[in-house]
Order: sequence, then C-alpha cells, then structure tokens
Amino acid sequence: MLSYQHAYHAGNLADVHKHAVLAVALEYLAQKDKPLSYLETHAGRGLYDLGGAEAEKTGEAAQGIERVAGWFAAGHPYARALAAVRGRYGPLAYPGSPLIAAEVLRPDDPMRLAELHPQEVAALRHTLGHRAGVAQQDGVEMALAACPPTPRRGLCLIDPSYEIKDDYVAMAGLVRQLNRKWNVGVLMMWYPLLDGAPHLPLTRDLATIPGVVVHEVTFAPVRPGHRMRGSGLVLVNAPYGILPELARLSALYAGLPQPE
Repeated sequence: MLSYQHAYHAGNLADVHKHAVLAVALEYLAQKDKPLSYLETHAGRGLYDLGGAEAEKTGEAAQGIERVAGWFAAGHPYARALAAVRGRYGPLAYPGSPLIAAEVLRPDDPMRLAELHPQEVAALRHTLGHRAGVAQQDGVEMALAACPPTPRRGLCLIDPSYEIKDDYVAMAGLVRQLNRKWNVGVLMMWYPLLDGAPHLPLTRDLATIPGVVVHEVTFAPVRPGHRMRGSGLVLVNAPYGILPELARLSALYAGLPQPE
C-alpha cells in the first residue's frame, strides 16, 4: 500500500520518542573512531514542513515537538539536528529519521535508504541524494539484501506505517532474520501503541531475543477518535549509552496527560 503519508504525522509525540532515541544511539556509536553503516527500511521524504497543510490538519506536531522541545538541551543530538535543519530550511522544518541520521553521523558513514512511494522517493533524493543511497524499493528486501553491510558496525531502523495488519508479523520476522544475518548490528524497530494493542504478539515474540530492550511511552490521543496512545521501540544490540536516555524519556512522557 502507498497511501500512507507521514507529513500528516511528522513531529508528533511518537516521532519525538523515536528520533530522540535514534539520535542518541547514533551519537554513541559514532564516538568510536570506526566507520558505521546506517540502513532504513521505510525512509519517507526525510524533510517535513510543520507549517504545511498536512501538519496543520492533524495538529500532531503542535502537540508533539512544538510542545516538548524544551525536553532537549541544545547539546542533545536530537536538538542539534533539529537546529541545523531549521537553520537551513526555516523555523518550521522538521527532519525525518534519514535527515537526523545524516546530521549525527560522520560524512564518511554510508547510508542506505529504502522507500516505495514515488513522490516520497523524489523528495528524499532531492534532500539526501547527495549523502545517501536512496532506492525505490521494498524496505524488507533492501535490508535483507544489504545485511551484513560494509562496514559491519552500524544500525538499521525499521519503521513501517503498520497500515497493513500483517506488518506486525512481518516485522517480527524481519528483525529475527536480520539479527541472524548481522549479529553485531543494532536493530531498532518502531511500532505504535494502538487501541486493541495489536503490537502485543510482536513484542512478546521479540522479547525472547537475548538482551533485547523494549521501550514504550504512552500519551493521550491527540484528538477524539485518534487510536494511537503511545509509541514503542524494540532494540536489538542496544548501545549501552542509550539506557539513561530511555529512562529520562520514560519520566518525561509519564508527566504528560495519559490515555484514559
């Protein structure tokens, strides 16, 4: 399916969760003077306009990054990436995960991005084609073909829309396959917490991987009828340095209005 458009949801509280953890993980990995690979299975367009009609229609960014930007000091890698992007593109620009990765990683760290939607691919190539390999390709196929990458150190972000119910089963299988093919790679998979908890079989399955970290935060729906009540991450080979950030985010999200 190609109907999903992240522009309606960019900068929401789930993005804040995912992008803050991604930025800290990549910065921690980049502390070593060794190259990194970055892969992303569902890259989107990479750059969003929070003043655009899509963001204005849902109001999710207003309840997300625009509301909680103060959680991140100027030296936080997420805040630095956001500031750099807004310095280039304007005060309402918002970086998707590929652009956050490009800001945090070093220029020689290779990036491979997959996206299927032709308009999103065109926008992604315009923004990041000079920095990353961008493929109009199924992200699962790309990740399986690319792993283990060169260099072997690195991180793969798995971030589908979950519009298709089978994604929950498919992504659990993908994480397991990638972990077998690339046992030193950091795997980071995002999933939504929705009414009815369709994610539970996925997290119960992946929680059996040795050393896996499952991190979830909850928040009130952004508007009546909105099904998302939180955000989750599964991390395989999680860098030790991100554990304090996970604890910090847990406390910050707990201070927000919670789902009834």
